[in-house]
Order: sequence, then C-alpha cells, then structure tokens
Amino acid sequence: MEESGKLKRAFIHSTAGAIAGAISRTVTSPLDVIKIRFQVQLEPTTSWTLLSENMYMSSKYTGMFQATKDIFREEGLPGFWRGNVPALLMVMPYTAIQFTVLHKLKTLAAGSSKTENHINLSPYLSYMSGGLAGCAATIGSYPFDLLRTILASQGEPKVYPTMRSAFVDIVRTRGFRGLYAGLSPTLIEIVPYAGIQFGTFDTFKRWTRAWNQSRSSSTSSTGTVDSPSSIQLFLCGIASGTCAKLVCHPLDVVKKRFQIEGLQRHPKYGARLKNRAYKNVFDALGQILQSEGWAGLYKGIVPSTVKAAPASAVTFVVYEYASDWLESILS
Repeated sequence: MEESGKLKRAFIHSTAGAIAGAISRTVTSPLDVIKIRFQVQLEPTTSWTLLSENMYMSSKYTGMFQATKDIFREEGLPGFWRGNVPALLMVMPYTAIQFTVLHKLKTLAAGSSKTENHINLSPYLSYMSGGLAGCAATIGSYPFDLLRTILASQGEPKVYPTMRSAFVDIVRTRGFRGLYAGLSPTLIEIVPYAGIQFGTFDTFKRWTRAWNQSRSSSTSSTGTVDSPSSIQLFLCGIASGTCAKLVCHPLDVVKKRFQIEGLQRHPKYGARLKNRAYKNVFDALGQILQSEGWAGLYKGIVPSTVKAAPASAVTFVVYEYASDWLESILS
C-alpha cells in the first residue's frame, strides 16, 4: 500500500512537471530564440558598442526590437518557434525528472512526502535540493537541449532543415560525445541556477504564507486561506526566475558557445566559431571577456531576463495546479 502511494506521488510530480515545462517552453519560445541568436553572435549586439568601436553594419542583430523585426521579416511567425520540437522533447523529461527528484529529496529532508510539510524546510536544504534536481534533469535531457540551440540559432537559409539532419551532422563531425558538448558549463550553471530558482521560490512562498497569516489574524477572519494565491505564486515565480537568471547568465552564454563551436553557420549571421575554440569553461570566459568585453558575457540578457520571469512563473503555477488536479482525479 505504501509502495503504491509512492508510485502515485512519483507519477503526479513527473506528469505535472512535464505539463508545466511544455506549456512554459511553448509560451516563451520567441524570447528564447532571440536570446540564443544574441548569445551565439560573436559580433557586438548593441548599436552603442558598434559605434564606440567604429564598426558599421557588421552585426546581424543589434537590439531586441531590431532582432524581432528581422526574424519576423525573414522567417515569418514560425521563426520564433524554431527548435521548439527538440525544446519540448528536452523540457518535458527535464521538468519531469527535476520535479520528481526535487520532491524525493525534500521528502528525505523533511521526513514526509506531503508537499505542505516541505514549505518548512530550511533555505539551505531548498537550495541544495533544487541544485541536485537540476543536475539530474540536465544529464537526462541534454542532447535535446543541444539540438534546440543549434536549430534555434540558425536563420534562413537553414543549414539544418530538420532535427534529424542536425543530429546526423553532430554525430558525424563530433561523434556521440558531441551530443553532450557544453555539458560541463551547463552543470556548473545549473547548480546555482536551479538552487537559486527553487530556493528563492520556496523563500518567497514562505514569506507570502506568513504575510497571509498575519493578514488573516489582523482581520480576525476565520475562513481565510493562508496558502499563496495563483497571483502570489506567479509573482514568486517571476522573482525567483529573475534572480537566478541575473546571477547565472554568463555561464549560459558559455554553454551556448560550446554547443555551436565547429558547426555550420550561414555567413550572413556572423563569424563561425571554430572547432575546439575553447579549452574549458574558464578559458571560454577569459576569451569572451578579452575579445567581447563584459557585454559579451551578458549577450541576450534582456530577452533572457524578460523570458526567465514568465517562464519560471508559468512553470510553477501550472505545476501547482496540475499536481493538485492529478491528485484529485487519482484520489
């Protein structure tokens, strides 16, 4: 009976996580495509940098609004969902693994499988659980993340018309290890990113619950529910996603560079990154800093931050509602 209950909880958390990830990824795909275009562009991504270095018309994308117009003009509306299929194939197992592992770790830490008891975990345990869950999810879904980056970074004409053609070329030129190119910076990034995201979400959620309790006691309301509302969960998700993205963005840029190095790229989208351009994560950070300045480490930060907030919020809200819905129909 107890084993059956554990299997049911695992099913609920993995399914709710997959649903939340799929919806969040589809909704925010346009911002993700713009972010990736900026991150893989070796040339400056702002008009101000071009002018300060006396460069003229040498960058494909020089601003978020300009990039949006160019992508729409050259590729149409579908261009904003380029790479969404491998993104969904990546994000569904990713979020399913992440939330399942996260719930298991919190259950071990709290000594209870009930979600309402996890809110009382210390911030340190929340951060550690989030980081470890992120690592497990990354390893399990990484090849799809790589394919998503490659397909989203190309414009028109396409170098890789399908996900299969990209997969075949990567295996042919890099071998099967190539499907995990950039895994090291990804794991270095995902530990603080997932830790900060889940840790701050739990912290904000705990503060919101305490605020609701103080409000209900001050108004002497007996029927007030102290649990955060959907709007409060949404705001907690926005805050946690923004904090995580601002801290970890440079490592995300490095990850994208490792993913596309040595692969084909149409000349009109800028210089192509040669194979084995970087020895390791620290070498990549140093080279980007030397050749592109601090701005290079924060390429795509505007669409990335704009995307991270709603993506995190949608993920958490959908997950909470999906898990409650699954709980109700399976009870």
